[in-house]
Amino acid sequence: MASLSLPVQNPLLVSPSNLFRKQRLRMTSSLTSMASSLGTVRGFGLRVVKMQAVDEDIDLKQMRDMAAAKKRWDGLLREGKVKLLTPREAGYAIQLSNKPLLDVRPSSERDKAWVKGSTWVPVFDNDDNLDAGTLSKKVTSFAMGGWWSGAPTLSFNKFFLSKVEEKFPKEADLIVACQKGLRSLAACELLYNAGYENLFWVQGGLESAGEEDLVTEGAKPLKLAGIGGFSEFLGWTDQQRAQAAKEGWGYRLVYSARLVGVVLAADALLVGAQQLGHYIQDLRGH
Repeated sequence: MASLSLPVQNPLLVSPSNLFRKQRLRMTSSLTSMASSLGTVRGFGLRVVKMQAVDEDIDLKQMRDMAAAKKRWDGLLREGKVKLLTPREAGYAIQLSNKPLLDVRPSSERDKAWVKGSTWVPVFDNDDNLDAGTLSKKVTSFAMGGWWSGAPTLSFNKFFLSKVEEKFPKEADLIVACQKGLRSLAACELLYNAGYENLFWVQGGLESAGEEDLVTEGAKPLKLAGIGGFSEFLGWTDQQRAQAAKEGWGYRLVYSARLVGVVLAADALLVGAQQLGHYIQDLRGH
């Protein structure tokens, strides 16, 4: 079996959403139009077009890599090399058969909520390096939607296999889970290629677990461990809307109050900026 090709960038951004891709193309088109209308150097527009082409090539390569990876993962499941469990079945296996659960989520998700008694070894984790390349990725990730989704910049954990081998023998029955079910499949492929043959994958990830499927710990519900950013602050994620439908108006009022607060703060900043502008003009006039 072909070995897993693991990117160092955030796996959540392997295939950017159409929204962010369209936004980037509109920004690029606007830059080109502005350069043309101002009569600037023609080479600027050509460089922008080249940058757009490079970005599209990267997106295309990432989509091809993901399609190839999903084909391999489907093969693992179809051939029975990795067994499929629902979150409820995983809960039964943990409680009744004492099977271990390997949590491969990054620390940004694990720290919010986890399955009681689970073992944590991230296959990707938050990239805290401060070198130029990492900072550039962080800025790009933030600008391309990280500010809204709260998705951190991740890098592959090169110690993943060695850490798992320290904790579990190759013959162990091992339930592997992440937040949404994608990174855990990547982890299953790595583990299978390393000699683990009794692997169980939690379909849909921990996010799809019902309230009574798993015994959990942490400050937040397991379903909300994968959200963040400004969308979480405003309560505009699918997970929070589902939670609001269960908890009623009290839950909705909290986030409605936050939205009103954001609008008032933005208005206050605008008024303050206008007043500062008038003050600076008055100083110049004197």
